[in-house]
Amino acid sequence: MSKPKNAQEKAKNTLDTASQKGRRGPKPRVDASAVRGQADNYRGILNKVWDELWPPLSKAQTEDDVIGAFQEGYPGEHEFMPYRAPLVLKVLKEHTFPKRRKAQINFLADSLAGLGLVSPRRSRDICVEDRTRTKSAHYIIRYEFYVECSCGYTGPSRDHACPTCGAGVPLELDLFG
Repeated sequence: MSKPKNAQEKAKNTLDTASQKGRRGPKPRVDASAVRGQADNYRGILNKVWDELWPPLSKAQTEDDVIGAFQEGYPGEHEFMPYRAPLVLKVLKEHTFPKRRKAQINFLADSLAGLGLVSPRRSRDICVEDRTRTKSAHYIIRYEFYVECSCGYTGPSRDHACPTCGAGVPLELDLFG
């Protein structure tokens, strides 16, 4: 009996190997949950110091002004300054920068969370996507029982009651005791 001509090829192409191809499209530059965690951290920090930080920060026109505002409003801070000054100034100059206090804090925190690896707009989008993803976790909306009622009905209950006569299903633990 002769061997198949392409026996070598068949041995190379096995079924249980993992694909060597990566995912399609552009590869993510940052981890979404890390960006959101950083944004939440910044929200907490900025919320505590915003009353002292905002007046000089709102008047900032250059990177040096931003650094001075952070030194004045949040002394001893090394999380934001001086290497984030260009990014902070860019975010402050955006035409969509909010007017209210809480919105300003959230906007700035979400914009800076990308650490300059992604644009401020993309950083905000990543934070929103991650927050909505965690909110959309599945949960039980309704649960029902299979009942045998004294009225003669046998079948699934509706809203914890017999659908025929309306007798409620007792939810105590000693049903069978």
